Amino acid sequence: MGFELGEYLERIGYAGPRAATAEVLAEVQLRHVQAVAFENFNSWLQRPVALDTEALVEKMVRGGRGGYCYEQNLLFGEALRALGFDVVGLAARVVWNAPAGVRRARTHMALRVEAEGEAYLCDVGFGGPTPTGPLRLEAGIAQTTPHERFRLTPAGNELVLEIEIPGGWMPLYQFGETPQLLADYEVANWYVSTHPKSMFVTTLLAARPAAGVRYALRNNEFAAHRLSGETERRVLRDANEVRALLEEVFLLKTPGEAEFEERLRRSL
Repeated sequence: MGFELGEYLERIGYAGPRAATAEVLAEVQLRHVQAVAFENFNSWLQRPVALDTEALVEKMVRGGRGGYCYEQNLLFGEALRALGFDVVGLAARVVWNAPAGVRRARTHMALRVEAEGEAYLCDVGFGGPTPTGPLRLEAGIAQTTPHERFRLTPAGNELVLEIEIPGGWMPLYQFGETPQLLADYEVANWYVSTHPKSMFVTTLLAARPAAGVRYALRNNEFAAHRLSGETERRVLRDANEVRALLEEVFLLKTPGEAEFEERLRRSL
C-alpha cells in the first residue's frame, strides 16, 4: 500500500493542520518521537533491517514497532514531504560517547527541512538525546526544544550538533549538508546492522522521550532521566520485566517469538 499520511498521523496522535509551516513541523516532530520509540530489535536478533517505504510503514506505523535512525528519519521524511515540506537526507559522524581520538564513519542519518523560508535540522532517530524539536540551521545560538537546549557549532565547512546537559555542552554528531541517496543509507545500514562489533548487533537498545523525562534501556539497565536533573536507574532481573517495560514505558509491540524471549534471558 505504500505511505499514507492519514495512517501515519493517526499513529503519532496528530490531528492538527496539514500545512508546511514551522509550527506544524515542530508539533509533528514532537508527536513522532513520543509515539515511535527508538529500538533495534531486528539487528539485535540478527534479522534484516529493511529501508523501503512499505517495510517502514508495515513495521512502525501498522506494526506498533519503532526503529533506529535510518528507519525513523526515512519514515519521518516521507510524512514531511506528504505535508508539503522540502526534505533532504543528510549523513553525520557520531561524536557522542566516542573514545578520545576516535573518528567514526558517517553512519547516522538526519534531515534538512525547509519551512516558511527557513532551513531546519530535524532528527527523530538519534536515540537517547534525540532532539524533540526542529533546530534552525544557524550556528552559535542556543535553541530551546520541549526537552533540552541544543546548539550548532562550526567545524570547518560542517556543523556539530551539541546538547546542554547538567555537565555542560556535549557534542552529539558532526554533519555536512551534502544530500544523501537511499543507496548511501543502505550501505551504512547494512554495516551497522550486521557488523559483529556493532552496538546495534550486540546490545538491546530502546529510548523514548515523554513530557519532562527521557526513558532509556540498554540490555536490562533502565534509566529515566528527568529534566529536573534527577535520574532513576534500575536493573531488570527478569525477561518478562524487560518485555513489560518495553511495552508499557516505550509503547512498543514486542516480538512474540521464542527467539526474542531467549535473547532477552541471555542479556540479563
